[in-house]
Amino acid sequence: MAIVFITGSTDGLGRAAAQSLLDQGHRVVLHARSADRAAAVADFTSRAAGVAVGDLRSAAETKGIADQVNAIGRMDAIIHNAGVYTQDSRAATAEGHAGTLAINTLAPYLLTALIERPKRLVYLSSGLHRGGEGSLRDLDWTGRNWDAAKAYAESKLHVVALAFALARRWPQVLSNAVDPGWVRTRMGGAGAPVDLDTGQRTQSWLAVSEEPAAMVSGRYWHHLRQEQPADEATDPGFQDALIERLSELTGVTLPPA
Repeated sequence: MAIVFITGSTDGLGRAAAQSLLDQGHRVVLHARSADRAAAVADFTSRAAGVAVGDLRSAAETKGIADQVNAIGRMDAIIHNAGVYTQDSRAATAEGHAGTLAINTLAPYLLTALIERPKRLVYLSSGLHRGGEGSLRDLDWTGRNWDAAKAYAESKLHVVALAFALARRWPQVLSNAVDPGWVRTRMGGAGAPVDLDTGQRTQSWLAVSEEPAAMVSGRYWHHLRQEQPADEATDPGFQDALIERLSELTGVTLPPA
């Protein structure tokens, strides 16, 4: 049985994935934004192999999450599930970064760089990533007028590119990106067409399955099927430039192969 760390796993898709994996007999390390949030779902967290606590808006707390996970031991897989949708403003973090960038892009990058390397990495993206081209000209929204939808699309393009870059750089790791669809969660709303179980199924499968179809890397998935992502995400030049910028913004370098 595998041990899997899932960010943003006290609610929504993250919790659904954790529940699915626990029901299959796997061990799961959960993540909660705060100690109060973890306490509020104590009935669920009591089944976990551990709970890492920290706010992904904060680089310092994100680094603390990495320390907590490393203290538990090496993960077999990590599902980078946590994210925010459209934010009303740039909402600068303590480090001065746009909130959407900090949570959706910088946090997965930091956790990837700082947590002991697992066997598998899964990054949650969105079909909306195809509208995120051109972000490197102003990655942190310091020059442009804020556009919440564009910022979200860019952040989801970033995690696809990150997944693909790691597939190239870390050949011993299976690294993939997933579009779960528009799911009926607090973020997606009650009118979303995709149920929670369908929405969580692909990332959970990629995290633990030994089926040959799941033992691949550098792919973009939607409901257990591979799809073609935006051209920029598949471009090694864009991937490398993105990682260089993320390293500059965070002060943390991605470990080599």
